[in-house]
Amino acid sequence: MSQPVPPETHTRTVVHLLRHGEVYNPSGVLYGRLPDFHLSELGVKMAERAAGFFTGRDVTHLVSSPLERAQETAAPTAAALDLDVHIDERVLEAGNSFQGETFGVGDGALWHPGAWWRLRNPFRPSWGEPYVEIAARMLSAAGDARDAARGREAVVVSHQLPVWIARCAAEGRRYVHDPRQRQCALASVTSLTYVGDTIQSVAYNEPAADLLGPADDQQFGA
Repeated sequence: MSQPVPPETHTRTVVHLLRHGEVYNPSGVLYGRLPDFHLSELGVKMAERAAGFFTGRDVTHLVSSPLERAQETAAPTAAALDLDVHIDERVLEAGNSFQGETFGVGDGALWHPGAWWRLRNPFRPSWGEPYVEIAARMLSAAGDARDAARGREAVVVSHQLPVWIARCAAEGRRYVHDPRQRQCALASVTSLTYVGDTIQSVAYNEPAADLLGPADDQQFGA
């Protein structure tokens, strides 16, 4: 006689991966994991839009990358839902050897032959943290957020490349991609729906779509 399936295996939980809002970056550097990069005025408005998106949903757990721009994006949601923000190093921005450099036309890092060796292998990628490692840490963090909000919803505030790679892993896509083709706009929400411990579907929303300019930043993740 077959044993009954434990009810938790049918439990539906949603983990929302929220990309931070626009950053004040007048020098145009790839800020990566550098400290003291904060949301712009527009970025604060984007964070407030994201909070509005989650208001009325059954969100019980809120996680953020330790970087200032992520914590500042999480703050309106924390206030609106009366939640503590849990800092998780696993949802940090991806490591990148171009951090602190600029990419302007004619004078950026990519125009210097000395930088070309770092671009030799787009499959790993050779310029930064391996995609497989990003996927592993992001899915591990998402799994813990799922467990903390079991049967309800959680929000994890992270960065463009980590969110995109987590989505690729969830959907079985190849990690190698053109950064300009990532569907992960500023303050966008990539939602992983779990049934039990298994991701069953992925959804995407842009609560701040009307605030976005024609060229959302796409370079190497942000």
